[in-house]
Amino acid sequence: MKSVLIFCGANKGTNPIYEQGAHEIASLLAKRNIDIITGGGSIGLMGAVADAALAAGGKVTGIIPGFLNEMEVGHSGLTEMIIVETMHERKQLMHDQCDAIIALPGGFGTLDELFEALTWAQLEQHVKPIGILNKGNYYDHLLRFVQHMCDEGMLKSHYQDLFLSSDNAETLIEMMQNYVPPVTNQVY
Repeated sequence: MKSVLIFCGANKGTNPIYEQGAHEIASLLAKRNIDIITGGGSIGLMGAVADAALAAGGKVTGIIPGFLNEMEVGHSGLTEMIIVETMHERKQLMHDQCDAIIALPGGFGTLDELFEALTWAQLEQHVKPIGILNKGNYYDHLLRFVQHMCDEGMLKSHYQDLFLSSDNAETLIEMMQNYVPPVTNQVY
């Protein structure tokens, strides 16, 4: 893994452990000389990730649509800022530039980005490791819902192997570095 795309919220949330997790993962990646790609915002967990990585000597690339650059107050201190036209262009470019993906706590945008990456993996469009940093049990309900989808026959159980989850940043990075994509040989 040379570069990791981090999906996360433009808000920090109500539990300080979310920001702590953002600092931990960003610092660990920077110390391992793994570049970080973010949505380019300076606020919320996005800003926390960028600030922590930069403080640890890391490289951070932000990719943000022009209209969000104003709304989310684009981060002016990033190693590189790429301004694109649309959200679709942003997601495609973020995906193209990364070797792995990590989701931190976030809202609709984070879930959209996470599930698009999972869908692309399910359709064998990539074999990049996808990790969920489950700080403060933020993703427990989602993980249970994925199991429910399997139990109800809407998702084959082997697709749960398309992502990794841990509440510990270092453990998650290790799991992702050792990731072997599942062989499914079936789309659905």
